[in-house]
Amino acid sequence: MGLCDDDSPLDFGSPCIRASWSAFLPAALVFALCVSAVPLTRPIRRLLRPLGAPFQSYLTLHEAEAIDITAVAGEPGLDDEDRVDSIEVPGLVPVWRTVVFVFVGIVQAFFWVAAGAFGLYNDQENVWSGVFSLVVAASWMYTVLRPIARPTATPPYDMFALYLAFFFTSILQLGGVIFDHSVLGVSLPSALTLTALSANLVVIFVLLTVILSMPLDTPSNRVNKKDIGFSVSPEDYTSLWGWVSFSWVYPLINRGRYTTLNEKDVWNLSPTMQSRPVFVKFSSITGTKLLWRLWKANSLDLILDFALTFVSVIFNYAGPFFLKRILDLIGLKEPTPESRTRAYIYAFLAFACSVGKAQADVQHLWFGRRGASRMRSELMASIYDKALKRKDFSGIVSKDTKAEAAKEPPSNGVETKESKRQAKAKKKHDKEKAAKADEPKAGADVGKIVNLMAGDANRVSQTISSLYFIYGAPFEIIIASIFLYQLLGLSAFAGFLILLAGWPLNSFIARRSIRIQKGVLSARDKRMGVLNELIGAVKFIKFFAWEERWIDRALDAREAEMKWMVKARVNSVMFYLLWTCAPILVSIISFTVYVLRGNELDIPTAFTAIALFNMIRAPLNVIPSWIVQILQTGIALNRISVYLDEEEVTDQVSSLKKDRSEPLLPGAEDEGLGLENASFKWNEVTENVDTKGKTANGSSAPASPTGSGDETDTVVDDGASEHSASEIGDRKFELKDLTIKFPESELTVVTGPTASGKTALLLSILGELTLLSGRIIMSKEPSRVDEHGLMHCISYAAQSPWLRHQSIKDNILFGYPYDEERYNDVIECCALSPDLAILEDGDATEIGARGVSLSGGQKARVALARAVYARTKYVLLDDPLSAVDSHTSWFLYERLLRGPLLANRTVILVTHHVELVLPGAFYLVRMLDGRIDTQGTVKDLRAQGVLDAIEHDSTVETYKEEIKEAEEAATNDVDATESADSPKKPRKLIKDEHREVGGVKWSIYNSYLQASSYWTWAFLGFLIVVIQLLGISEKLWIKTWGEAYRDNSTEVIPSMYTFTTFAAQEHQSTMDGYSLHHLHLSTYQTAPPTGLFGIHWPDAAEHPLFYVGIYAAIGLASGLASVLSVTAQYTGALRASRLLFKQLLVTVVRATFRFHDTTPTGRLLNRFGKDVETIDSSLAGSLQAVNSSLAGFFASIIAVAVVFPAFLIPAVFIGIGYRELAIGYLNTGRDLRRMESNTRSPIFSDFGELLEGIVTVRAFSAEKRFLNNLHIKIDTTTKMWYTFWMTNRWLLLNFDVLGALAVLVTTLFSVATLTNGAGLAGLCITSAMAFTSSVYWACRFWTALELDLNSVERVVEYLNLPQEPPAVIESNRVPAYWPSSSNNDSLINVENLEIKYAPDLPAVLHGISFTLKAGERVGLLGRTGSGKSTLAMSILRFVDPTSGRILIDGIDISTIGTHDLRSRLTFIPQDATLFSGTLRDNLDPFHEHEDAECLDVLRRVHMITDSPHTSQRASASSSRATSRAPSITNVERADTDAASTAGTSTTDIDAKTAVGLDTKVSAGGTNFSQGQRQLIAMARALLRRSAIIVLDEATSSIDFATDAKIQTTIREEFSGSLLLTVAHRLRTVIDYDRLIVLDKGQIAEMDTPWNLINKSDGIFRGMCLKSGSFGELELAAKEKAMLLD
Repeated sequence: MGLCDDDSPLDFGSPCIRASWSAFLPAALVFALCVSAVPLTRPIRRLLRPLGAPFQSYLTLHEAEAIDITAVAGEPGLDDEDRVDSIEVPGLVPVWRTVVFVFVGIVQAFFWVAAGAFGLYNDQENVWSGVFSLVVAASWMYTVLRPIARPTATPPYDMFALYLAFFFTSILQLGGVIFDHSVLGVSLPSALTLTALSANLVVIFVLLTVILSMPLDTPSNRVNKKDIGFSVSPEDYTSLWGWVSFSWVYPLINRGRYTTLNEKDVWNLSPTMQSRPVFVKFSSITGTKLLWRLWKANSLDLILDFALTFVSVIFNYAGPFFLKRILDLIGLKEPTPESRTRAYIYAFLAFACSVGKAQADVQHLWFGRRGASRMRSELMASIYDKALKRKDFSGIVSKDTKAEAAKEPPSNGVETKESKRQAKAKKKHDKEKAAKADEPKAGADVGKIVNLMAGDANRVSQTISSLYFIYGAPFEIIIASIFLYQLLGLSAFAGFLILLAGWPLNSFIARRSIRIQKGVLSARDKRMGVLNELIGAVKFIKFFAWEERWIDRALDAREAEMKWMVKARVNSVMFYLLWTCAPILVSIISFTVYVLRGNELDIPTAFTAIALFNMIRAPLNVIPSWIVQILQTGIALNRISVYLDEEEVTDQVSSLKKDRSEPLLPGAEDEGLGLENASFKWNEVTENVDTKGKTANGSSAPASPTGSGDETDTVVDDGASEHSASEIGDRKFELKDLTIKFPESELTVVTGPTASGKTALLLSILGELTLLSGRIIMSKEPSRVDEHGLMHCISYAAQSPWLRHQSIKDNILFGYPYDEERYNDVIECCALSPDLAILEDGDATEIGARGVSLSGGQKARVALARAVYARTKYVLLDDPLSAVDSHTSWFLYERLLRGPLLANRTVILVTHHVELVLPGAFYLVRMLDGRIDTQGTVKDLRAQGVLDAIEHDSTVETYKEEIKEAEEAATNDVDATESADSPKKPRKLIKDEHREVGGVKWSIYNSYLQASSYWTWAFLGFLIVVIQLLGISEKLWIKTWGEAYRDNSTEVIPSMYTFTTFAAQEHQSTMDGYSLHHLHLSTYQTAPPTGLFGIHWPDAAEHPLFYVGIYAAIGLASGLASVLSVTAQYTGALRASRLLFKQLLVTVVRATFRFHDTTPTGRLLNRFGKDVETIDSSLAGSLQAVNSSLAGFFASIIAVAVVFPAFLIPAVFIGIGYRELAIGYLNTGRDLRRMESNTRSPIFSDFGELLEGIVTVRAFSAEKRFLNNLHIKIDTTTKMWYTFWMTNRWLLLNFDVLGALAVLVTTLFSVATLTNGAGLAGLCITSAMAFTSSVYWACRFWTALELDLNSVERVVEYLNLPQEPPAVIESNRVPAYWPSSSNNDSLINVENLEIKYAPDLPAVLHGISFTLKAGERVGLLGRTGSGKSTLAMSILRFVDPTSGRILIDGIDISTIGTHDLRSRLTFIPQDATLFSGTLRDNLDPFHEHEDAECLDVLRRVHMITDSPHTSQRASASSSRATSRAPSITNVERADTDAASTAGTSTTDIDAKTAVGLDTKVSAGGTNFSQGQRQLIAMARALLRRSAIIVLDEATSSIDFATDAKIQTTIREEFSGSLLLTVAHRLRTVIDYDRLIVLDKGQIAEMDTPWNLINKSDGIFRGMCLKSGSFGELELAAKEKAMLLD
């Protein structure tokens, strides 16, 4: 006996089939659950573990909380089990739920057993009905036992699934009974049975409600329950219903609808997505390949995304399946009650499928988004973590630039055979090189690393969040192909041959796009590199009036990028053309073949096939563009991966690596600090070995900071001699055979001439150089504290002070706890008290990026204070005295170096002020050409007589009394300034980044439309109308075609498969910002049969090809119009990109000094990076998409209104619903995206800042703190980004359900009112769908558009910056000879000058008047912050006076252009900035001078000498003889021949260390020492030969011997020029004609040095006394006075 006789298992009309489904579906589920609970043996478990690994949850909520607590507490070594233990989760399970589940289960089981027993007893023929009931009872027993065995406070998903099965089967049972009775006339069962079935349904519904109300997780002891929904994300703790309906997002949307959201209004991320726990877990994953690690960390999310996408696709195709059934039933000639009821059932089933699809979509998109968010955080944190551990490659010149410099044409201009052969070989080499040129390279610079974090990490996460395109597409194509085969047979696949034919073309375009993408990326990196340099040195560029040249340089880099972008656009258009035409051609060819094979193309076949071909169009489009997307993402991952594999410093250096490393490196376990037989070279990128077996560059990699940036090209040809021109141009500097142990708890002084390797020595001790041999003795262990309370750590003050964009206090504390007494002592001893007294906000004064708001001396002392404040045992100070004036340096020596703060600490001080610090020093090291020339205790060296060469004892001896005097003066100075003010809120130097509120203003749209040209948009508008018209004509043509079958003139045109959903695709840029959704959603319907335009068309059966031909023409015309619209849109976008970038660049470069001081570079780079990229790529696409979807919306409304006016009534209500949802979403989404872009800036500005100061951060072992800080910032920006996508999911779910409801209402309406009207019903239903989908997309695209316009908004905001006065005032040009230095008694005349930096700030200078003569040399003195630099800057008009004026050679400088003024004067600032390029480019950027002149000035500043040998002899003798200052009159002291003395050795210089005009300079000139940079800046000034030269302490980092020579050079060379020097070294200006002494912004003294030094109680005299070399200064001043007499 069969189970249900011969009924089919899907024949739900049979009561037996319904009963068996009701029994066996839940039973099968229970069986599966029981089997899965059976424990497995260990071997099987081991076998299954690898299979199960990807299905494990990566990070549970409480594990994440525990990791977070551990990281904060700093307990590194906890196992996973311990981690979760430190979090307490209340294990309470509400008893009432268990009671409800158990009680209902028992009652149900009891009733079903009773029913089964009764059935078996009563109806013995039909045994199965009793068995069914008993099986159901057994299933209910599971729900009794499960809550008792394993009670949970969170939803039991197994029981939820079982209850759902019961729920659906009970609906089937009850519905079947009612259907049988009302439609088939079967009598109803007894009242008891009906009541039992109804009660069963209600009870199951109640049980489902109970489970839906259970929370997803219980808060741990770490979470305050009141905070959930405010600062804590409700996502983890919402109920199951809240999760399914996404209603947990609604409170935020409601808040955002009526108010502008702020950062604190948005709840924090769930701990499972916060950067720190995610990164800690990610770091613990072993594996070499980055991709494999990412997969292991995110496999579950990706698998669930994949599985749920399939569910969604199945539901998507179920819609049209039911729609076809409904239309068939409506179209019956004689409908029966049964057919009508079935139509209703199908309508509800279609609705259920739509809701199921909406739910599957929302869930799969959530998993995809979670994976993407985590991946983004993992990559960003890994990049930052790597930056903290990688070797410092700043100062490396990329070999690309070297190679370019080497490409010289034949010198004599005559082509020889040899040169032709070389040219040929070169061409071939270039071609090979070009193929590899854009491969990612190691040795990334700041710009590139920031790009990796901003661009590449983002691209990877974006691809992950929309991977479902790729999962779903093949599946959709397979389903559609099966349907097509059923319709058209093999003819269907004839069309697919087109796709095969197009594939090679497609792969060619795809390959080309990869190459182009690499080009775009490397061009973008280069442009960002140029901008980084430009923005970083914008002040310097202004000093020299070089703005034009730099704007051109940036525009050239931009143009190179634009060329690549144009190529990318052309490629996109080719792609677009291919994939718009392919589906149209597929349908045309299939129909043609079908007709030619003799088949009649009837209406249902034609319409269904066209609808299917249309449905297949989207997935076919997706595949190729996503292949490209994935390949491009591969490039991004590869770039990150290459970077993450770069060389790292050892764990001796990095505190991050120390935690994890067990064995110690040699040298780490030793006490003390020093080097043993150590040789070092500058870090350089290691070369990849070529496949041919030799290194990629024919010779060994050139060492030095000018090392190499890339693997791919050869610096020196194999045939070239070793010392070829290019190598001499590259300076190769090494430290050789250093052995030194610094005496514990003593002061060691390191000295030596400029560029002898002093800074390199400190860096080598810190482990920042590449160790070639020997070892470093150094260990950092903050946990070890000695008896003086000092940590076993290092603090370091670099030569160019690295300060963070924070308050002065925060910079000094540097994350260490605040100890008030110690802090005040440090401020006092670093001579910062007077400065803080002058600054309005004291130590709360905010320092701009790179410390812009402080003078050079202040920066040096803040950095010094930071090094001293940290309680570290070892203190390394790199020339802190050079940037301060002489009495401050004396004060620092006396109070700090010999004071209690540095007692018991090992201090290593690099300095040129040997004679000042020697009395307090214990040990002395003298460097020469990268070797230690002399070392020993001061006592021993003095005994050997070596010191005579280094310092002159008498200087110190003679002025013991003066020192006492100076001490008193210094203490008085400091006491006077200590007056306590009442605290007030400090003024912010850097304003918070501006954020727009409300909708995007019309002016912003207008700015963009104008930039991309109104004509473009007019043309686009026209094309959109054309496309819609073609869409309508396509429908009308199909209708005409249908009516042309004479013998078949019924209206039955099942518009099947036109069910379009709008959840299937996210707004994701696929092909360079061209979104897939420019495809118009076409639906095919018909209207009542009348000849189109009244024409009598031929019979379709006889002339089928006529109809196919016109259909083809319409399709191709529509495709062509689409391609044209994309082309126009790209053209407009490129035009706008060009224009807006240029405007932004010019405005930023020409902005005032104040703007650059108060704006962090990260903020500017974010504008030039992310915002410009948005305008480049996605903006035009978004605008076009909004237009298209709005046009589609109006087209569908018009179609419906014409055919079916009644639909407008429900449409109004549905429209109101949509509007309500959309407004909340648009307002909230806009705020979230704006906050996201604003919170992104700090990540990059901090990152740039960190990369500049990485050596300092590592020296202090502060890496962990920086990493934690980054986690907080990543979380802030991710929280905005993620929450935005969650509001989007909420909208998607609500719109989908609303859309399904609209379709259901329409369908029910059609079924109820239409008879024999399938065509009309089809039109009606499909119009409802088109209407809902176009509303959704308009809404989605609108948000995307507003977001993209946010970038335009941010760029436009910077187009109105305060600008400097015009560069050139045509009506007021200065004469060619101006300013003339010939017998001019008032070359500079300053009258009553008053200057403020901003209207709301106090005056910096007031009431200043003086006159300077031509050819005069004037020194500008005053203590730090007295206004020296401001006065010097005002002469160059960097700040316009609030009153008074400055006349230069009779012309008021405020009346002429800034370019005219600055190009005629020369300003040499304190921080000498160099630019990437060659040394020649730096000296003479406009190529106005001959090479000979350039070399000449380099000689004059002693940067180069005539031959290497003389250079060596000279530097050896000069550094020995005159390391103390030579007497200022040009009487050289006799050389003390100390060469033979113990402890010294003559050193040979490698010939390669020579410097030439082609020597490469890295960005910022970091491959030269600070002193060399100042020499180059000086050479620049010599070359310009201006009548007025302003020096701002331009020789502070140069040793005294060289300084003396330079002063001589200045004296001789600038004899005819007026020289104004802002000086800290008194000996620099003591022989000047006059000195101006400033105090508190006013002129305190102005006279000759001799008069001033003799003025009792004079400020200048006080300075000289404090300097410790009064006698020498007095002598020099006297000699000068006598010369004048």
